Amino acid sequence: MAEPEFIPANPNGNERQPEPGRNLAVVVYILQALSFFLGGITGLVGVIVNYVKLDDVRGSWIESHFRWQIRTFWIGLLWTVIGIVTTPLIIGWFILLGISIWVIYRIVKGALALNDGKTI
Repeated sequence: MAEPEFIPANPNGNERQPEPGRNLAVVVYILQALSFFLGGITGLVGVIVNYVKLDDVRGSWIESHFRWQIRTFWIGLLWTVIGIVTTPLIIGWFILLGISIWVIYRIVKGALALNDGKTI
């Protein structure tokens, strides 16, 4: 009995080539999500990765994700500090809740767009 012929999954070779910054963007989204459980330190590591590798992804579709992640970090940090400072006034708890929901939304929206190969 003859062995079946090997047929490649993509005979046209049209599959998207991996982008070097894509994996880093995935890692940063994961680090941002982990920051909720690890006191924010992983979010800081993620934004440092963004800044260090930003030149490597400049001009590619991945750059929009790096900028999205950087904005998420800084705006999230600003409002977290405002929320912490105003917790004695009760309003701070609402600010912290709101910024938590906003950051989660940005992480999920960005990760889904990255998964679909879209800019954000």
